[in-house]
Amino acid sequence: MRQRNLSLVLHAVAAHGPLSRAEVAGRIGLTRAAVSTLVDELTRGGLLVELGRTRPGTVGRPGSALALSEQGPAGLGAEIGVDHLAVCAVDLRGRVRARAERAATNRDSAPGRVLRRLAELVRRVEADAKREGLRPAGLAVAVPGLVARDAATVVRAPNLGWQDVDLSRWLPGEAAGPAVWTGLSVDNEANFGALAELWLGGAESPRDFVHVSAEIGIGGAVVLNGELLRGIRGFAGELGHVPVRAEGHPCACGGRGCLEQYAGEEAVLRAAGMTAGEGIPRLRARAADGDAAVLRALRGAGSALGAALAGVVNLLDPQAVVLGGALAELSPWLLPATERELARRLAARPYSEIVVSTLGRDGPLLGAAHSVVQGVLNDPMRAMRGNSA
Repeated sequence: MRQRNLSLVLHAVAAHGPLSRAEVAGRIGLTRAAVSTLVDELTRGGLLVELGRTRPGTVGRPGSALALSEQGPAGLGAEIGVDHLAVCAVDLRGRVRARAERAATNRDSAPGRVLRRLAELVRRVEADAKREGLRPAGLAVAVPGLVARDAATVVRAPNLGWQDVDLSRWLPGEAAGPAVWTGLSVDNEANFGALAELWLGGAESPRDFVHVSAEIGIGGAVVLNGELLRGIRGFAGELGHVPVRAEGHPCACGGRGCLEQYAGEEAVLRAAGMTAGEGIPRLRARAADGDAAVLRALRGAGSALGAALAGVVNLLDPQAVVLGGALAELSPWLLPATERELARRLAARPYSEIVVSTLGRDGPLLGAAHSVVQGVLNDPMRAMRGNSA
């Protein structure tokens, strides 16, 4: 019960703060005396700070405004992409306080080599965070592949060429040591991207949506009533490997005609007659200039995306479809074909709203870091034990 009540206080301040003790009590339904005891404990534990007297005009005797601490526990998030590595540290208020990234050719590279490079970035961000008065409460890693549920094992990542890679063998020892954080978590990049939309999208963010993003491949995730749908093995949401063309292009997963072979970043560049090195910024520029080959490639990608989404929308009837990553960047040219395909294939109208993410390519990295922060808010006693160690 104490654990639950401490968490309720933190979540109230995180969502609505700064708040006085009386305002916290009113929001979570506990007495002021009980809340005051909980607040004192959280303040001593370094999770809450007092900012001073509440604003003038509040009812009753003025109290001290409470906010989440800018120091103390922080979430470390990391992302392993096919062509890059990134790490960031986020404080309890959700601000990115340190960040490092590097371009890297990770496809078909030995996992140990990639993870050693990632560990170097983790150490750099950890050092920068410590100078800011922060200490890592955990490390979460986003990867472009299937991850075993409740484990740190990448079961299969076709675009990396990895199979059955246990990240826990590398990262705690290669980084600053297991005592630095209380846990390592690993998840699919699309899952972390979807969670970032849920947590960072504001009050108007949908709680039932399908999240689709594109980098080299296509990632998908499903959020139902504010909870990530994982499936029995943790593999739910693999939209990129839904077939959209019978006997179409071969895919790295072993199938044919998968969506990512028509709407993934490399696929679109290839269809436009461009090289992978030219990248999405160059593709966008040519689309804005009206390049016929590029526009044709984007229409084809949008149509393939609409065909895959139609099955998902018919099955789940979500409130919204959220486009992230490269799909968000290319949405002005993709969406018309996607919406036409959806309108042609859906059983009921009006269909789910299509929303373009404002997080861009940072969604998976931010989602990973914020998952650690959420862990602190959900289990403050564990974080406070770490603070006293």
